[in-house]
Amino acid sequence: MSTMRLLAGRTLSAGPEGFAEHAARLGPLPHAGRDLTEVVVRSGLTGRGGAGFAAGLKWRAAAARHAQALVVNGAEGEPHSKKDRLLMSTRPHLVLDGALLAARAVRVKEIVLYIGEHHTIARAAMEHALAERPGAERKHFRIAAAPARYVSGDSSAAVHLVTTGIALPTSAPAAPAMVQNVETLAHVALIARFGEDTGTVLVTMAGGVARPGVLEVETTATIADAIALAGGATEPPRAVLLGGYFGAWVEIGQAQGLTLDPVALRARGLSLGCGVVGVLPGSHCPVCETAGIMRYLAGESSAQCGPCFFGLRALAEASGRIANQGSNSEDLQRLQRWAAEVRGRGACKHPDGAVMFLQSALSTFGQEFASHQAHRARRTA
Repeated sequence: MSTMRLLAGRTLSAGPEGFAEHAARLGPLPHAGRDLTEVVVRSGLTGRGGAGFAAGLKWRAAAARHAQALVVNGAEGEPHSKKDRLLMSTRPHLVLDGALLAARAVRVKEIVLYIGEHHTIARAAMEHALAERPGAERKHFRIAAAPARYVSGDSSAAVHLVTTGIALPTSAPAAPAMVQNVETLAHVALIARFGEDTGTVLVTMAGGVARPGVLEVETTATIADAIALAGGATEPPRAVLLGGYFGAWVEIGQAQGLTLDPVALRARGLSLGCGVVGVLPGSHCPVCETAGIMRYLAGESSAQCGPCFFGLRALAEASGRIANQGSNSEDLQRLQRWAAEVRGRGACKHPDGAVMFLQSALSTFGQEFASHQAHRARRTA
């Protein structure tokens, strides 16, 4: 079972696994074609980039609409997420294997490695890994730099950059292309060999834990298990931010027993999202943390529509006033009303994600928002 883990093999600190070592450990690239789509469907693999959509069903849809390219999403614009760049910088051939297998299954000729422009170690590892592959495989790949913006990681932004050179998210794809997160494709490389999902997820532990960083855990593991594997909480936690800045706050009492299974979380109305598990220490002010994240998300607006540019700015300013000046009924009412007005009306998904995060904060920390005392907001982002 250990060979089926994404991070099995050499010590991660030893750097990227080379092609010869990768092939000796896992064997050659399997000869899989369109039939692999149904294997992936049966495996139950879900996307690990945020949306959590069933990967096999996405492949079916891409084949049906004759997708022209596969975009391997390694933008990782979420501030606290580190899992994708760790995977690219230590197990690059797993990602390349998965990309080649997916491209063959969907019958696309072009594979674009979409890597965050500041992820220099990950990009260098992927470039070196590509140079090690046979020429017949290399010819299908090209690398595109994802701008260091939160919105650049959106799948529609990835397709837009590949086709137009501009990484702006849109409500409709600019061209028929399939986008898959690097972790999703790494799982595919193992599924093609072993015939089932690995049963693990990569999570980035952040905030109030002794050893922040990336863990590979079983999907049966709970958030309490993950906190323990990260060295335990540095102090009694107040809550957990599950899924990153487009995720949701969850009270610690409820969060600890939740399993890190994307399907099980979805059934509870939650999402693992980009795999971030942020632990909020009890001594930190949740109102100030929320205001800092809202300020960041408003600053990352793609400025394509009023709900995103003006709406998120207004929500961030109201959150900041409460954090800095104390609670007032007018701003609390504005937050509730404006959040409802912004949701579903943007030109892309950015305002929706920001509003869902804010609404989870207002629900989880309702008492704190209602009775917050004035003090300067902590800068979180």
